[in-house]
Amino acid sequence: MTDKRAPTITPPGAPAAPSSDREVADFLSQVRARPNPGAGGRQGRLIFAMDATASREPRWDQACQIQGTMFQTTAAIGGLAVQLVFYRGFGECKASKWYPTASDLLRAMTSVRCLGGHTQLLKVLRHAIKENDRSQVDALVFVGDAFEEDIDAVCHLAGQLGLKGVPAFMFHEGGDPLAAKAFGQIAKLSGGAYCPFDAASADQLRDLLAAVAVYASGGRQAFLAHAEKTGGAARLLSHRLTDR
Repeated sequence: MTDKRAPTITPPGAPAAPSSDREVADFLSQVRARPNPGAGGRQGRLIFAMDATASREPRWDQACQIQGTMFQTTAAIGGLAVQLVFYRGFGECKASKWYPTASDLLRAMTSVRCLGGHTQLLKVLRHAIKENDRSQVDALVFVGDAFEEDIDAVCHLAGQLGLKGVPAFMFHEGGDPLAAKAFGQIAKLSGGAYCPFDAASADQLRDLLAAVAVYASGGRQAFLAHAEKTGGAARLLSHRLTDR
């Protein structure tokens, strides 16, 4: 069962602290507790969704570099197909085709320029549901720093994702308390997990994205093996995780 505790909320205006060991442990234990995705040895499918509004511009290049880790860590366990989804500007929300390699996804991401606008998580979740109806999606990863929508409508869709077996793993940059609350609820209702981070914790974010990618590609046992072998957050926490 997933952790029922409320997400950590940083006071308005204060910089977000890097995720604590306990928060990272909670996040990874929730990944571990998920049932195995897919079956029959098929390639894992992960939607990588990002806020590309103006506030995210300083971190977009960082995300471009980090994404390659997801492919590298899953190559030996069946691989991973990733679809980029992003929103920006005045109602613009786009989804790419499915990419089988880091270089393909990197080209797509580097062609995107951040543009001011409101958040559009409702569209992201609707898209994830439709994409899953076509062919199973093993996980949704979202990276963002704000939330400006109807929380009830978004949570309703998050619940639908949960019923369909598509967990949303919500990575929250910054200290916005409204976003923290919303992202935590989306994660809980979908059966995923929530984790805050800041610019100083890029290595930690890389480790956590890799852990989710391994889960999406190879399931819980592959995730455990990855946690035992890798450095950073996953290795630090591998001995803390207990069966649920």
